[in-house]
Amino acid sequence: MSTSIFTSVAPYHIISYGTLLGTTFFHSFINGPVMFQAVNRPTFSAVQQKLFPIYFSLQAALPALLALTFPGSTLLGVPSSVTGLLDPAFRWSSLVPIVTAFATGLLNLVVLLPWTLQIMKDRRGQVKRDGKEWYAEGPHSQEMQALNRKFGVIHGVSSLLNLATFGAVVAYGFTLGARLQPVVDRLA
Repeated sequence: MSTSIFTSVAPYHIISYGTLLGTTFFHSFINGPVMFQAVNRPTFSAVQQKLFPIYFSLQAALPALLALTFPGSTLLGVPSSVTGLLDPAFRWSSLVPIVTAFATGLLNLVVLLPWTLQIMKDRRGQVKRDGKEWYAEGPHSQEMQALNRKFGVIHGVSSLLNLATFGAVVAYGFTLGARLQPVVDRLA
């Protein structure tokens, strides 16, 4: 008896994977850099403050959805969903990249994003005290220099985590490709 593709986890897994890869690639390598060069700093900052909660939420939620929709292997007797993902046969090729993507997205969402927003709030307060924008040519007060340095470090760590997410998602793409290859070979 054949089951409907709509009741299979596989299409939901592929759609979740594609959304995660596409979103991460587009925001990291196209949207962010183009916007940084095309708009002024206050506008860029305001837009990023609205985008990042959505972006990091997707980076945390979609790997969780990948875990829930993980397609097992009838050939290996591995069930679908988280149970199959935890099977030793898929530990390195699937579990590690999915957990890495989840952890880095979650860390950006719940730790680094709030920390960054607080630093930005502190900089706005310092701008009022100094009478000079944080992005204006120097010299800046020692307080503003410290806030700018702190922001730079947190932003750098967040960027590295984002690249780790991207790397993990690409690595998992090779795993998916390897699982699809035998099907493609049979159809050829």
